[in-house]
Amino acid sequence: MASTLKAYKGMGMEGSTARWYDRTTRKDLPDIRELAARIAALVPPAAQILEVAPGPGFLSIELARRGLHVRAVDISKTFVEIVRRNAAAENATVDIQQGNASALPLPDACVDFVVCRAAFKNFTEPVKAMAEMRRVLHPGGTALLIDMRRDVSLADIKRYVDKLGVNWLNRRFMMFVFRHMLIKRAYPLDEIRSMAAEAGWSDPRIQTAPLGFEAWTTK
Repeated sequence: MASTLKAYKGMGMEGSTARWYDRTTRKDLPDIRELAARIAALVPPAAQILEVAPGPGFLSIELARRGLHVRAVDISKTFVEIVRRNAAAENATVDIQQGNASALPLPDACVDFVVCRAAFKNFTEPVKAMAEMRRVLHPGGTALLIDMRRDVSLADIKRYVDKLGVNWLNRRFMMFVFRHMLIKRAYPLDEIRSMAAEAGWSDPRIQTAPLGFEAWTTK
């Protein structure tokens, strides 16, 4: 497998930056709950789920609240602590550990569903991360990758940020981050398809959304 590397080194958010992200992305909870419901409808009761790079852990928590057995791996020590705190506050069980998406600390074929949301563009070794998502799946299991796409418009980003209802300062800061950092890290859809093929994703299904894409594969 070719080693696809990025100039951005994919270091995890730590400290005050991670805590700011935790506070800000709570505005996304309605969309996160909708995604959790979609995933829960696709897997057997009490399925084994892995979330790669869960950030504050809101999706993992929503999946756990639906009776699923949830593991999560994040490179950020701060996010691992935040997930544990947020899960305890919701009385949800999430098995969270620190680790790298390109070398997941899990055995082969151990989960039924893998999801990675809003983090893939930051990975240093994206093809290895996709291959790892496939490796840990049971035969017949499904992986779902969700992220921003390179050709997203600033108008769509502004509509998304405005919908969050954050204050003026946070709006300005978020627009700056999207425009000057996140869009530049995001991939065109053709590159997503190419990396999926390189990582062994068979017949990946890629669907677009206003800000990004969903890429699906079944092992």
